[in-house]
Amino acid sequence: MKRFTSVGHAQRFLSAFSGISPHFRPGRHRLTALEWRAKMAARFAVWREATATAVAA
Repeated sequence: MKRFTSVGHAQRFLSAFSGISPHFRPGRHRLTALEWRAKMAARFAVWREATATAVAA
């Protein structure tokens, strides 16, 4: 994994990622495997819609 080239670069990345990160961390310890998979599938569907990306099959 590459390192950040500067403190400013790290700060910009962390600032942008802090709003996205909780979307992909649903609290697994509170969910069954089936619930977690369903929740993550729904969250990735929202992510694909928001970023206008398609799933490669």
